[in-house]
Amino acid sequence: MVDPGELEPQSQAHAPRGRRARTAVGVTFQEAAAEWRRPLTGIVLGLILFETLTGFAIYLLPFSVFNQFGVLLHTLAGVLMTVPVAWYLGRHWWRRFRGKFSHYQLLGYLAAAALMMVWVSGFVLTWQAALGTRISYLWDQVHLVTGAVLVFVLVVHTGMLWFRRVNAPEVVALLTSAKRRFLRHVTIVTLALVGLHVGVVVLYRSPEINNEFPSDYSWKFGKDRPFAPSLVRTVSNRAYDPTTLSGSAGCGTSGCHSEILKEWQPSAHRYASSDVIFQAVQRIMLEDVGAEATRYCAGCHDPIALLSGHKNVNVEGLTSVGADEGISCIVCHSIVQTDVRGNADYTVTQPERYIGETKEGRWNKWTSDFLIRAYPEHHKASFSRPLYKTAEFCAACHKQFIDEEVNQIGWVQLQNQYDNWRNSRWYHEGDAAKTITCRECHMPLVDSIDPASGDGGDYNRSPDDGKHRSHRTLGANQVIPVLMDLPGGEEQVKLTEAWLRGEIDVPEIADKWTAGPVIRLELLGPESVKPGEPVDVQIVVTNNKVGHGFPTGPLDIIRSWVEMTVTDENGNVVHELGKPDEQGVMTPDTMVFKADGIDRYGNDIDRHNLWEMVGARFKRSLFPGMSDSETYSFACPGLSAPPVPEVDQRTHDLAFAAPSGSGTLHVKAVLNYQKADAAFLDRLFGSEARVRTPITEMATAELSIRVER
Repeated sequence: MVDPGELEPQSQAHAPRGRRARTAVGVTFQEAAAEWRRPLTGIVLGLILFETLTGFAIYLLPFSVFNQFGVLLHTLAGVLMTVPVAWYLGRHWWRRFRGKFSHYQLLGYLAAAALMMVWVSGFVLTWQAALGTRISYLWDQVHLVTGAVLVFVLVVHTGMLWFRRVNAPEVVALLTSAKRRFLRHVTIVTLALVGLHVGVVVLYRSPEINNEFPSDYSWKFGKDRPFAPSLVRTVSNRAYDPTTLSGSAGCGTSGCHSEILKEWQPSAHRYASSDVIFQAVQRIMLEDVGAEATRYCAGCHDPIALLSGHKNVNVEGLTSVGADEGISCIVCHSIVQTDVRGNADYTVTQPERYIGETKEGRWNKWTSDFLIRAYPEHHKASFSRPLYKTAEFCAACHKQFIDEEVNQIGWVQLQNQYDNWRNSRWYHEGDAAKTITCRECHMPLVDSIDPASGDGGDYNRSPDDGKHRSHRTLGANQVIPVLMDLPGGEEQVKLTEAWLRGEIDVPEIADKWTAGPVIRLELLGPESVKPGEPVDVQIVVTNNKVGHGFPTGPLDIIRSWVEMTVTDENGNVVHELGKPDEQGVMTPDTMVFKADGIDRYGNDIDRHNLWEMVGARFKRSLFPGMSDSETYSFACPGLSAPPVPEVDQRTHDLAFAAPSGSGTLHVKAVLNYQKADAAFLDRLFGSEARVRTPITEMATAELSIRVER
């Protein structure tokens, strides 16, 4: 604004004093009035007022469609006002910089400086939101603070000029008329922009969201438990539209979480629902006990189909839109509560998505990506919670039981990684520096430029450590990523096999984890033996590094065993133990870790038909830090072999003749791991399909025994 007190006429030095004063006042206020009347003045102030209103609404009002369009229009207006505001400032300064310096000019310069900082910070934030991966917290605060300073200084500057005391009636009339025109200009510009904002919001049509169960939905377990026998719940106890829980690829194609997406794509969480073994078992379960029973597995394996009401009697394939994402980014990051009972005992909320996020099209994609970066608080509040750092979060699915509702008999504990860990040497109540948690092991820190990098909430991390937790969640499935030809599947399998052998270091926990292989394998025996003497070889298997039992998971499918071979010094095999045949069958005396479940009639659980399981006739696994052993005896020539004991005894006697002239017996043991044995796969897919899972060597041990002649 022009300061009327600063305008001194230069050509009235010889006029009478009263006339000079009247003339000075007339010239001064004529110019001031002209400045108030000028449309550019009103346009500039109207634009600044609209930017102020939308700017503070963004920070003070809750997340909404109104505020999202506010972000878009705030940004657009900020860009478009660059030319008129720059022109106004330049012109205003050129007319006033030679005037007498006063507090009016000081306020004007302060306002201009604040406006420049608002401009610069706004440009940086717009650039980051449009072309970067996230906006800078520092620049965001600069934009907010300088915006507040600008508003304050402008109010003071304009208010002082507006309410400046003027006594001459003709001057009051002149300025009043000019100010009214100024107000009209400001009001028209502001209302036009506000009207545009409101109009866009009114005309916007949000994507249709169907949060209703199908009309024919089966309420077999009661309307108060729509997802039973799974324990999963929704906040509203209603179904969730599957489009609101899917779309994980967008997290990476936005350019923000591309590293995390790449890690997640071949992970067990990603293929939890599309896993061919899971799908085959689900079909058997559907045929045996009906569609409703499949909800038992779906809470952990197929949450999108379950939560959208598609695990229903008339749904072909029991699937829905987005269900092939398995445990999608949004499902996992929308869990707000868990319980350590397991069986998917978690509560999930339905996130409010950004404009364009669930719609197809380049413009919708760009809009949603821009809004998430420019207006990120809702995104962070929706998908980042302290709960995700706890082992209890994992326990919701990594603990399982079956009860009467499913098996018609009663409660039976199945896999239970959480309690194994909680009762192991890796857990120390209240001492994070000594405890090794699930995520420290299975989601180790990796170097990152991802917006999710850094975390000040961990005892050993900082907000700018340049790392994020890997979403590969390496475990023990070295089959499905390649079998299903998932993106990055071969690399995932190689890393999984290295993980099973303990070849991947985790620096974060190196000072509290043990060294060496995951499972330690040892052979103990005599240094020498004479012909005719018995030879005892002890196999010792130790759970060295696993945070829970080994093996873990569905032990009716998974198995690990020791294969032992004895050769002479020429390499001739004189005895083999634990080598499976083409059907995967091994000799009864093999040292094997697995479980043999049974149904109420004592029949084997041989198709992963857990809905019939009531117990187990055999189960063998290793608790964390514990060892198990078998002693195998054989006799050299001259000594007859004693009777073979029962299978469940710990000593097995084997007889073979040591080759004549042999000076050394070489004993080699290999600990093997297989995700699914051949017999199970043949029952699932048919023997003609020849579906097989690879066998991974986890550990080896060797022993040489000298034969003295």
